[in-house]
Amino acid sequence: MNVHDIQQDLDEHGRFAAYLDKLQHVATADEVDLVSRVLSDPDQTMARSAVLRHLDRRAADLHLGPAYEEWARAMTGATTGHPFLAQRLREWSLLRAVTLELPWRPDDLLASSNWLQLRTAAGTNTEAIEVLAESGRTKRIRNTASTGLDHPRKS
Repeated sequence: MNVHDIQQDLDEHGRFAAYLDKLQHVATADEVDLVSRVLSDPDQTMARSAVLRHLDRRAADLHLGPAYEEWARAMTGATTGHPFLAQRLREWSLLRAVTLELPWRPDDLLASSNWLQLRTAAGTNTEAIEVLAESGRTKRIRNTASTGLDHPRKS
């Protein structure tokens, strides 16, 4: 079943499941095209949700490796016009920078979503954890970061 058939033949729940399946099995060379086609679905909320799950899954697999940057550039192009998806990609890039101890700015971390702040608070970058323990957006984020500082991780 191709994306056109999915859009024609299934309700939004069926399309969502079918999109997730297609996105999980897409060849790298076809990924940008498939993401763009999914985002052309008339139910934009459902389409963005399917693509978000895909982005999170792929970014989790790629963000610590060298293939991430090219993939993120390609996905940024495919998600143009979808601010939430673009923001999530930027946050994955910031998480990558923090985790790999590449250059990053504390203000960018503090301006990021709860999702990113919580992931970072549970991470291993002491500088980022200190920033979040002091100024994280929510009590949960600050507590998670403080706990990480109280119990240093073994290398």
